Amino acid sequence: MKQQEIIKNTYTLDKDPTQTQEEGPHADTMTINMGPQHPSTHGVLRLLLTIEGETVIKAIPDIGFLHTGIEKTAEAKSYHQALVLTDRMDYVAPLSNNLAYSLSVERLLGIEDEISEKVQYTRVILAELQRIASHLVWLGTHALDLGAMSTFLYCFRERELILDIFEYISGVRMMTSYICPGGLQADLPPGFNEKVRAFTSIFPARLQEYHDLLTNNQLWLERTRNVSVLSKDDAIAYGATGPVLRGSGVVWDIRKVFPYSGYERFEFDIPVGSHGDVFDRYLVRMLEMEQSLKIVNQALEGLPTGPYRVSNPKITPPPKWQITGSMEALIHHFKLFTEGYRPPIGEAFVRTESPKGELAVYLVSDGSAHPYRMHVRGPSFANLQVLPRMIEGGFLADVVAGIGSIDIILGEVDR
Repeated sequence: MKQQEIIKNTYTLDKDPTQTQEEGPHADTMTINMGPQHPSTHGVLRLLLTIEGETVIKAIPDIGFLHTGIEKTAEAKSYHQALVLTDRMDYVAPLSNNLAYSLSVERLLGIEDEISEKVQYTRVILAELQRIASHLVWLGTHALDLGAMSTFLYCFRERELILDIFEYISGVRMMTSYICPGGLQADLPPGFNEKVRAFTSIFPARLQEYHDLLTNNQLWLERTRNVSVLSKDDAIAYGATGPVLRGSGVVWDIRKVFPYSGYERFEFDIPVGSHGDVFDRYLVRMLEMEQSLKIVNQALEGLPTGPYRVSNPKITPPPKWQITGSMEALIHHFKLFTEGYRPPIGEAFVRTESPKGELAVYLVSDGSAHPYRMHVRGPSFANLQVLPRMIEGGFLADVVAGIGSIDIILGEVDR
């Protein structure tokens, strides 16, 4: 089918195109495609935009170009195998996905109380470092979308330092699957604390550099102030979460409202905006990086010793040093990774605060080694639906600013 026919079948103009402007409102309109290609990390999104001159009259998001079927695929995998699928949802913040999934599996297994404080503190450190890394990708690409190239280069400079830490503990820079059901894939290597402290010591000055480049920059203010405004009532009605919701003035953070993994032990603030525009959503994320740094420093200061995974033999494989000298340990390892463990019949639901917003995982067990059902409440999917509300009535040139300000990842939308 030709592209013109697709557009015609997808959206019908309200008025006859032969009418003049005086014969009715929105008579002289045009429907155009924005996308589906996108050179940045947001993913592949198509927007059907109806414009009148430079004004956006109607916007229809078209998703599905990155559909992976992750939730359905998980039903054919063991609980341990399904972990690696979660890395591919929000591929800019894979450790946040690992954490939400692992907490849900642990609740299903009934081992939540067996997770050591060391594991909980380590998970918080990694989740907050991942939040900073995710916000750095967002800030760099968002600024690049609006023409600020220097910020992109600076942000990726600091992100590399965080990825070096992830590589140091797991051997992998991005899709680590390091946080797993029952604890961590491996114990923290010597020197972990020093590498994290080296980052936390230089990052405040680097964050100030970003502020110096953008926060009071007159061009940046003109491109973001009073642009793509989302009211508090609309943000709540559409189910927006994360910085999108907080940018509209709603004080809501899962880490505070429903604490998990020991977040109740740490002191941090919840930054909120007041106008709900692109600038407020920008500033909320900038301030969130400061708070994440504060949490990381507290967790490092109080990081306890202890096991890095539960000792339940039905869930945890034997140490590798035992496998080489014990046939029983080798058989145990083989059966655990080929057959998997079998949670009791039941269901579990866990919600977390990912860098994009509320990330929740719902699991149903029928007593087998495979999830009967896995459903993910992804924040990008919910936040994307507010985009038309934000950009309709604004200028075509501001559409990119609106898209960037909600920080969507289409891998999470199309899961």
